[in-house]
Amino acid sequence: MTKLLAQWQTGTPVKTRSIHHHPLARLVISLGVLALGWQAVVTVFQLPGFILPEPLAVLNKLIQRHDVLLRHAWVTTCEIMLGLVTGLGVGLFCALLMLLFTPVRRWMLPLLIASQAIPVFALAPILMLWLGYGIASKVVMAAIIIFFPVTTCCYDGLRHTPQGYLDLAKTLHATRWQILRHIRLPAALPALASGIRVAVVVAPIGAVVGEWVGASEGLGYLMLQANARMMIDEMFAALIILASLSVALYFGTDFLLKRAIPWLPENSQSQS
Repeated sequence: MTKLLAQWQTGTPVKTRSIHHHPLARLVISLGVLALGWQAVVTVFQLPGFILPEPLAVLNKLIQRHDVLLRHAWVTTCEIMLGLVTGLGVGLFCALLMLLFTPVRRWMLPLLIASQAIPVFALAPILMLWLGYGIASKVVMAAIIIFFPVTTCCYDGLRHTPQGYLDLAKTLHATRWQILRHIRLPAALPALASGIRVAVVVAPIGAVVGEWVGASEGLGYLMLQANARMMIDEMFAALIILASLSVALYFGTDFLLKRAIPWLPENSQSQS
């Protein structure tokens, strides 16, 4: 308090942190408002539990069945992480191929666009037939759904390298590999970071869709079983865990990207 009064008397700007600067506070407030609105809808419209359960009923189910929910959540998490690794690796490889080889780019770009016209649900039964009902089909499903954003973002970043950097490298007689390693790849990392953020958000969709089509474990499988047994509170509990997992993956990835790529635009803006 004494320090604040001294700053006020000398005219020094007082630095304060309001609630909107605290991510945890924003999250708690948002969840509280959502829970109140949820409870209000159930109370006003007098909805039965098999249509929309109360928030307390879902919370009780989270506590009572935490062991089962966490076990299935672990399976889904493994599928998502393996799908991310596979999709990122294939996407980076294809982006490099399109950059380095013009014939490959001419043939691959139409295939990339056409691949997005096929609904994910249409691919799931085929993958189940080829790869079975184990984890492999879900991993491939997640990799397919993130392949396009990673490839396009990385390719755009690679081919939009500032021309001044490339001209300077040529005057220094840099080889094609040196230009790719020291100039094009670092310049493409901000665009790739955007693609990774999108991939982290949509990867759970691919894993859960694969579990809906055919699985013996995972959050998607648990949701289907709970819905068939009219255990709607358990289905909502699994849905909440899935949403929490997606949010945690996004913010964790965002944190790591900001530390690994300090020249991201948002990093420079925050420092200024």
